[in-house]
Amino acid sequence: MAHLLRKPTAQGGRIHAITPEDAGWHFVGFDLWRLAPGDVATGQLDGREAILVLVEGCADLTADGVWLGEMGNRLDVFERSAPHCLYVPPAAPWQARATTQCTLAVCSAPSPGGRPVQVLGPDGIALEVRGTGTNTRYINNIAMEGRDVADSLLVTEVFTPAGHWSSYPPHRHDEDDYPALTYLEETYYHRLNPSDCFGIQRIFTDDLSLDETLAPADHDVVLVPRGHHPCAAPHGVEMYYLNVMAGPRRAWRFQTHPAFAHMNT
Repeated sequence: MAHLLRKPTAQGGRIHAITPEDAGWHFVGFDLWRLAPGDVATGQLDGREAILVLVEGCADLTADGVWLGEMGNRLDVFERSAPHCLYVPPAAPWQARATTQCTLAVCSAPSPGGRPVQVLGPDGIALEVRGTGTNTRYINNIAMEGRDVADSLLVTEVFTPAGHWSSYPPHRHDEDDYPALTYLEETYYHRLNPSDCFGIQRIFTDDLSLDETLAPADHDVVLVPRGHHPCAAPHGVEMYYLNVMAGPRRAWRFQTHPAFAHMNT
């Protein structure tokens, strides 16, 4: 099994480049670019769709020969405002030229093609509240199954207040048993405030054949190939993560760990 906690490979440019082959799975890819004003990120994915998420900052975007103009208005991810996002179909070249300091996520998964370039946000994305008490968190659903905007990709943002749990109660989506359960690979791109702190994420299966507890730092990526995967934000530390999921069916059906089945999500 590939190592589940991925550290940035550089301070700027493309700091994450996670392919299915590198991750040891079949569907999800995730790149992350950190750009200074004037820096350029480019890409083109044969057989794979992409959703570009402007996590922070602004950039001029072009995709499949269409200039979209400057996108992005969230300079600090912890503002919790809706992100600017762009769907790019397979084989379509894209380019982002940063106009401010910019963090750009490129989420990808297999697709037969046929969809056009489409702006996905901020219009159509509203901040939702999930959970109660210290399980309360806030969700920007960018491309979950309620929006018919992709063939494989499911993408969402989660803001977890300091001292709260998230992706909790522990749950898994690692079997193709629809409608009870779906097989979905998943990445978590973590951000923390203050940025020099850490969060906690445990990944474990029911039989504990996989059981890892990780301490992701700011800009780390965690891979979830199977099992339950709850997160915790320490006292005094806000946590953000961008989730990317994909599998053979574009549906999110999960099973809560039996010991926690009495709790609300």
